[in-house]
Amino acid sequence: MNGRQIMSAKEFQHIVRIAGTDLDGTLKLNYALSNINGIGIQLANVMVRKASISPDTRVGFLTEIDIERLEEIVTNPARNGIPGWMLNRAKDMDTGKDLHLIGADLTLRIKTDIEEMKDVKSWRGYRHAYGLRVRGQHTKTTGRSGKAMGVKKKDLIRRGAAATPGAT
Repeated sequence: MNGRQIMSAKEFQHIVRIAGTDLDGTLKLNYALSNINGIGIQLANVMVRKASISPDTRVGFLTEIDIERLEEIVTNPARNGIPGWMLNRAKDMDTGKDLHLIGADLTLRIKTDIEEMKDVKSWRGYRHAYGLRVRGQHTKTTGRSGKAMGVKKKDLIRRGAAATPGAT
């Protein structure tokens, strides 16, 4: 049966809760884990390999033991052998340790970081405060929401025709 578990339809769970997030039971494990805020496809692949579960398994067919093992790896990836460069908070400002935040913790930490940058009046904080691009993008022609922009071509053509009466 090429490594797949055979389970009856009554054991299928349509919604599985892992790390405080409801996951669709019909999705494959890698893609379902990437729906958790703070976990991308690459990290999900590594987590599934560390849990020694087949990546082709649908989330709804996971056993309670598999779910607990995944929950442990998702909440403490550094302790379960995932390298530090894959974590989303390397050398945390407060603790100095490599952390990996997920869900609401990640959202809250990003907001507090932005507020801290604003309070310190760093350049990134200034850009955040004024709603400008932060990561060095060009802003001469892009990101012009809410302002009248562009060249009024018809007016320029009329002005040009009025300035040179003999030209056709």
